[in-house]
Amino acid sequence: MQNIVFLGAGAIGTALGNSLAVRNDLNVSLLSIEKDVVHSITESHINQKYFPNIRLAQALKATTNQNVLKDANLVFIALPSAAVVKYIQEIRLLLSEDAILINLAKGFGCHKQIISHCLAEHLSNPVCAMKGPSFAREIINNSPTSFTLASTDMKLCKQLEPLFDDTNLFVDISTDLLGVEILSILKNIYAILIGIVDAHFNSPNLRFMMFTRAFSEMRNILLHFGGHEDTMFHYCGIGDFGLTALNDLSRNRTLGLLIGKGFFNEGIPNKVVLEGRIAMSIILEKLAESNMPESKYHMMLQLDKVFSGDTDIARFVNLMINERY
Repeated sequence: MQNIVFLGAGAIGTALGNSLAVRNDLNVSLLSIEKDVVHSITESHINQKYFPNIRLAQALKATTNQNVLKDANLVFIALPSAAVVKYIQEIRLLLSEDAILINLAKGFGCHKQIISHCLAEHLSNPVCAMKGPSFAREIINNSPTSFTLASTDMKLCKQLEPLFDDTNLFVDISTDLLGVEILSILKNIYAILIGIVDAHFNSPNLRFMMFTRAFSEMRNILLHFGGHEDTMFHYCGIGDFGLTALNDLSRNRTLGLLIGKGFFNEGIPNKVVLEGRIAMSIILEKLAESNMPESKYHMMLQLDKVFSGDTDIARFVNLMINERY
C-alpha cells in the first residue's frame, strides 16, 4: 500500500485527497496546521471550513502530526506558493530520500524561481508538478477533472500515471517541467486581462479574439524561457488557461471583471494580491533582464500599467482591441 500525504488541507488538498482515498490500495492523509479542520475531518468526515456539508471518503485521514511524513511515498504540496519552500525546509528531515514530491502550487518560490526548481535546490527527492483546469469544488463533487503531470524523468511520469486509475482524475504527462510551471503562472495574469475586457464588452466574438491573442503571447514567453511549444496543448496549457480566463469561478478573472467595472476607481489597492498580480512583476523583471523585445509581451506590459495607475481602463481596453499584432 502506498502512503500519500497532502501538505495542506485546504480546498484543493482536500478535494484531491478525497479522490485518491476511494482506492483501497492507497493510504491518504492530509497534514494541516489548522486544528479545527483536522478535528472536523477526523470526527465527522467533513471539512467544515472549506466544504461544509460534503461527506468525505471514510478512508481519508487528517492530522497535525508531521511524523506522518516519515512513511510517505508521495507528498502532494497543496500550500500557498509563498509558503512552500519555507515549509519544505522545516520538514525536510522527516522525508525519506526516495519520497516523491508533487507540486500543486502555482507561483514563484525562493529567489524568484519556479517552485519545482527551488525544491530541487533544497532536496534530493524526485520532484514533479501537477497542474490543470481544476476547480476544487468540481473535484469534490466527483466531476471528471484533468491535470498535466510533469517531471524531467519520463520513467517517473509513467510510474505515477496509474495512481489516478479508477478515480475522477485524468492525467496527461510531460517532461517539460519548466513549461508546465510557467504556464500555471501565466494563465492567472492573462485571465485578469480578459476579465477587464469582458467587463466592458460581453461579446463572445471579442472574448475569443482576446483569448487567442493572449494565448499567442503566452507562447512567446513560454518559448523565451525555454519551455516546449507542445506543452501549450496539454491540460496545463489551453485547458487551464481556458478555465481560468473564461469561467466566473476563477478568482483572477473575477479580479479583472471588478477592475473593468470600475470597482477600483481610486487605484487598485495593495491588498489585492491574487496570484496573477504577484507573478506579473516577477515575470516582467525577468523578461526585461533577458532582453526580450517588448512587442512580444505587449499585452502584459499594458496590464502592468493598469495596476501601477499609469493608464486608465478605457485606454487599456481600447489598446487591447485596436492594437495590431
